[in-house]
This record gives sequence, C-alpha cells and structure tokens, in this order.
Amino acid sequence: MSTLPVYRWHLAPDGYATRRQLRARNLRPGGQDVAAQLERPRRRRGPLIAYLYRVDLAKPVRPMTPGKRAALAKAMCARRTCPQCRTDAGYVIPTSLRVCVPCAYPEEQRPA
Repeated sequence: MSTLPVYRWHLAPDGYATRRQLRARNLRPGGQDVAAQLERPRRRRGPLIAYLYRVDLAKPVRPMTPGKRAALAKAMCARRTCPQCRTDAGYVIPTSLRVCVPCAYPEEQRPA
C-alpha cells in the first residue's frame, strides 16, 4: 500500500483537481483512484482534507439523458410538494418542518 502525497492548502501542483474543480471543467474522476490530498490546518480540530484527482486521467461528464432528466424533475417536484396540503410550495420543503410554512405556522398566516 502506497501513501498519498500530501500538499498544503493552495500549494498543490498543476494537473490535480478536486471533484468540484473537475465538475467545473465538465470532467469527472472516471474511476481513477485518489492521487493526492490537500490539508488545511485548523486551530482546534484536525485538518480539513480534500482529495485530488489527476486531470489528465479525468473523463468528460456523461450527458443528461431524457430519462434521468425526468427522474430528477419528479424528485424535485416531490421535495416541493407539501405532504399535508398536497400543494406545490414553490420551494423545497425544509426537512426541519416537514411541511410547508403555512401548514407549519397556520396561526401566523391570518390576514391582518
């Protein structure tokens, strides 16, 4: 088992990128193993760690298929639909409330 090279925050050499950086370039790791890691020191806890992948081995992001687009639209619709009043709230229902804001606070929704 080989150890990963460790770089300090902002000091990684060119040719490495995090998953988010790859995605910003319309790339994905494509099955490659983690090539290195970044460490950002913190005062009271352990360091923040970010895994790096080689850009030259990254593959293009797969295109969105009509079936995947429909599945994502259905999932987002379910996240916006209030289970109590069954209406589309127009926003993602907060998991802390589990219902839309008017259903969670009906006494505050009275007309003035």
